[in-house]
Amino acid sequence: MPQYPTMRPAHLFIFLTLVAAACPAQKRLVLIDQDGSGPGGSDQMAMLALLQAPQVEVLGITIVTGDAWRDEETLHTLRMLELTGHANVPVARGAVFPLVRTQRDTQLTTAMDGKVAWLGAWGRGISTLVETSTGVTPVIEEKRPFHGPYEIPPMPEGMPTLKPIDEDAAHFLIRQVRAHPHEVTIYAAGPLTNIALAISIDPEFASLAKCIVLMGSSLNPQTDDPEFATSPRHEFNFWFDPEATHIVLRADWPRVDVTTVDISLKAPFTQKMFDEISKSQTPTARYIAAWSQNRYYLWDELEACAWLDPTLITQEKLVYMDIDLSHGPSYGNTLTWTEQFKPATGVRLVHAQLDLDLPRFQRMFVDLMSGPSAK
Repeated sequence: MPQYPTMRPAHLFIFLTLVAAACPAQKRLVLIDQDGSGPGGSDQMAMLALLQAPQVEVLGITIVTGDAWRDEETLHTLRMLELTGHANVPVARGAVFPLVRTQRDTQLTTAMDGKVAWLGAWGRGISTLVETSTGVTPVIEEKRPFHGPYEIPPMPEGMPTLKPIDEDAAHFLIRQVRAHPHEVTIYAAGPLTNIALAISIDPEFASLAKCIVLMGSSLNPQTDDPEFATSPRHEFNFWFDPEATHIVLRADWPRVDVTTVDISLKAPFTQKMFDEISKSQTPTARYIAAWSQNRYYLWDELEACAWLDPTLITQEKLVYMDIDLSHGPSYGNTLTWTEQFKPATGVRLVHAQLDLDLPRFQRMFVDLMSGPSAK
């Protein structure tokens, strides 16, 4: 048997250091499912947070109607990828309409049950934040005229030359998860129609993922924002397609993390943050400086950064979560239970995020948006 020289501890340390440098840690895999309204704004900046993270590989982006219509969102997303140096990431188009809820039915029910502040693709009432000497004040204003699902309004940032892939979102999601079983996080930051369709096509889809992180739900936010102050269980992503939300929340995920309204309202996009990002001359910073004009809550961005660094979350609550499907005034509202009071209907436990280390999150987000492309 051949004899090999014994390696001294100091030499062993140097050897292992060189090996680690030559063999960097495997990147974390993520699929982004997003309602990519634009240009700029929370949807696009959240995707950029994951695209800019050096330890992450974005396997692809799937687009769903939500804040805007799917086809318009797809073009804004493709153009963002071009402008920020991420043109290698595939984009797949998904659902145009929710599974059950319709625009017409929603118009009728809001006439009877009361209006909602934000209808996404179906209307343009939107909450914005106005910074004053006393803090941040929410107001409602109308902007961006309504248009039909297949109309493309003028693209302020220019039309993309990139094209979406031919594969639909649900099958793309399934194919990627099956290619990397138990390794892929599903980052879902819009209505959950695409994810529900993937589950319906492939019942093993959820169990083969590593986990899912959601921006959705509302528990009991402490706020004067008129969108939530009198409707504390209403949240747009879950509300827009309640049946899809129900399917996703009941699926066999290894873990579910939910960025709630409660925590998102604590994370505004401030003028100071915008100004600091705008000082950078990287492609991503220039994109944000040009197109992210509204100062609003960092809904989806917080979801992305909390997945990148879970220690940003300082308080969470383990609850059983579902959605109200009763088709009454509370249709689409968040439902939650403790272990003691949960129904015997297969509801699943989720990690609902409630509070954060705000300064550290703000610093992390500014650094991600100001840095060079990591890909």
